[in-house]
Amino acid sequence: MCGIIGIASNKSVISNIINSLKRLEYRGYDSAGIATISKKDINEKKCSGRVEELEKILFNSPAQGNIGIGHVRWATHGIPNEINAHPHSSEIVSVVHNGIIENSNLLKKNLEKEGYKFKSQTDTEVITLLITKYLKNSNPVDAVLKSLEYLEGSFALGILFKDKADIIIGARRGSPLAVGYSKNENYLGSDSYALKAMTNKISYLDDGEICVLTKDSVEFLDSSKNKINKKILVLSEDKNEARLGDYKNFMSKEIFEQPTTVKNCLNEYLDKIRNDINLYDFPIDPNKIDKIFLVGCGTAYHSCQVAKYWIEELTDLNVETEVASEFRYRKIKFSKNTLYIFVSQSGETADTAAALEIAKINKMKTCSIVNAVESSIARNSDWVLPIHAGPEIGVASTKAFLGQILILYILSLKLGSLRNEINKEIYKDKIKDIQNLPSLIEKSLLIDNDIQAISSTFNEAKGSMFLGRGFSYPIALEGALKLKELSYVHAEGYPAGEMKHGPLALIEDGMPVVVLAPRDTYYKKTISNMQEVIARGAKVLLITNKSKDEIVSENIWETIEVENTNDDLLPFLLTIPLQKLAYYSALKKGYDIDKPRNLAKSVTVE
Repeated sequence: MCGIIGIASNKSVISNIINSLKRLEYRGYDSAGIATISKKDINEKKCSGRVEELEKILFNSPAQGNIGIGHVRWATHGIPNEINAHPHSSEIVSVVHNGIIENSNLLKKNLEKEGYKFKSQTDTEVITLLITKYLKNSNPVDAVLKSLEYLEGSFALGILFKDKADIIIGARRGSPLAVGYSKNENYLGSDSYALKAMTNKISYLDDGEICVLTKDSVEFLDSSKNKINKKILVLSEDKNEARLGDYKNFMSKEIFEQPTTVKNCLNEYLDKIRNDINLYDFPIDPNKIDKIFLVGCGTAYHSCQVAKYWIEELTDLNVETEVASEFRYRKIKFSKNTLYIFVSQSGETADTAAALEIAKINKMKTCSIVNAVESSIARNSDWVLPIHAGPEIGVASTKAFLGQILILYILSLKLGSLRNEINKEIYKDKIKDIQNLPSLIEKSLLIDNDIQAISSTFNEAKGSMFLGRGFSYPIALEGALKLKELSYVHAEGYPAGEMKHGPLALIEDGMPVVVLAPRDTYYKKTISNMQEVIARGAKVLLITNKSKDEIVSENIWETIEVENTNDDLLPFLLTIPLQKLAYYSALKKGYDIDKPRNLAKSVTVE
C-alpha cells in the first residue's frame, strides 16, 4: 500500500513530486524517494522515514529534472531502510511500485543465474532488472510489456528511462493507477487525491493496461500494444480541504468535524419537505431482494456488523457479513436476488476491491459505500452511495466510520419503507430523529475531561477489554481497534454474553474493561455481565446514555453518559467517547496520532 507519483513537464518537477508525496503519505511512511532524469543520467534520492526527511536531503543536495518519479513506502518485502526504499534503479532504468510481486523469489534466482546483482531485499527490484534485461534488445514499451508477462501478483508502476529521457511509462494490474492532464505537463499517480493539487482532469488505467507519458501527450495501450481511448473525468472540488487549521493533528480535527460531516451527508440524502429518504436507482427491485451481503475490512467491517442489526430490525431480509479478505476465498453461494454491499473509506482497499470483482464475475448486483467517489471500487460498482465526509487524513478512521454507519442506517430505513416492512409513522419518526443526530453528536463531543483522566489507566494496563451486546458489540470491537491502532495497547472486543465462555479467565485485579450498556433491550443482561467482571477485580468504565433511572450495579470505576435518543442511533453516540479514549491515550504517550506505526490509511495490497 505504497504511493507513487510521476510527472513529465517543461519545468522542474521536484517541488510538485514532494508535495504529491506528502498527500500520498497516508499510504505509507516507512521510507520515501525520488528519481529524475538530469544531464542524461538517473538521479536518485531516497531515505528511510518520512517525506520531511527526504526534503532535508534535497535541501542539502538539490535535485534537478523536468521528468521524475516519487514513492512513499509501506514495507512488505524487506525492512524499512534506505536500501529498500524506492525508487529502485539500474544504470538505465528506475522503477517505483505499489503492490506485491508474488513470484519475486523465483524471478530473483533466475536473474542472479544470469549475472544480475541485487542491492535490496524488495520484490520491486526484480521488475527493475527484468526491464533492464529486455531493454538490451527492445524499446521501452516492448521491454516493459515483456517484463510484465513474468510478474505474478499486483502492481502499479512508474518507470523512467535514462536513454529515453522524455517519457514515463505507467502500468497497472490489481493496484490503482491514475493519469492527470495539464498544459505542458502530465501526471501519473496512485490516486486522484495525489493529483488534485495539480489538475482536476483524470483518467484511470484498467488492469493489463500501460500508459506512456510525455509533457505534451498521454498514450494508453493494452498488452498487445493496441491504442485505447480513455474517458477524461473532471473531478469534483473538495468542500473540505485537508488543512489542520487550529488543530494539533488531523484525527482531532476529524473527530470534531463529525457533527458537520453527518449534517452534510444528511443534506444529500434526506428530503426534509416530504420527510423522506432520497435513495434511487436500486440495482435490484427492493421487493425482490431476499438477502443483503455486507463486506469490508477493519473499521469498515465493523460498520457492516452494526448494519446487520439495523437491517434485520427494520426489514425481513436475511443479512450476512464477511471480512473482505475471507470473502474472496470462500465458496460463496451467490444468488441473483442478493444485494452485495462493499464498504471502503478510500474505495481502493485491495481485499474489498478483489471481493467486489468476484461478485461482478458472478454477475451479482453490487453497491459500494465509499468516501472517494472516483475510486476503483466506486467505478466498478452498479450503485454508489458516497458518505460525503471530505478528506480523512488520520490513519485511524473516525468521521468516515460515522459516515459509513449513517449511510447503512438510512439504507436500512429506506429498504424497510419500500418493502412495507416498517410502519409509515415509525418510519417518519425515525427520519425526524436522524435530523437531530448532528446536535447530539456535538453534545457528546463535550465529554472530555473525564476521558482524559481515564485514559492513563488504559496506558498503564497490560491489556483491556471492550464489551457490548446487540449493536453495541461491533461498537466495542471498533473501540478496541482504535485503542490498538493509536496507543499500541492490547485490547479486545467481545460480546458481553461470551465472557463466561473463556475470556473471563483473563480478568485480573485492576484490569480496565469498557462496558457499553445503553438503556436498550439488552441493558439488564449487559449489566449482569458487567457485575461478573467487577466481581473478579476489573475496573469498569461504563458507557451508557442519560436516564433518570439509576444504574443497577455497584463498584463501577467510572461512568460516561452520552445523550439520549432512540435505540437505533445510540451506536453513533457511543462511538464518540471510544474515539476520544484512544486519542488521549496516544496523546499522553507522545505517539504520532495521525500516522501510527506499521499502518497505512489505504491498504492497497493483499
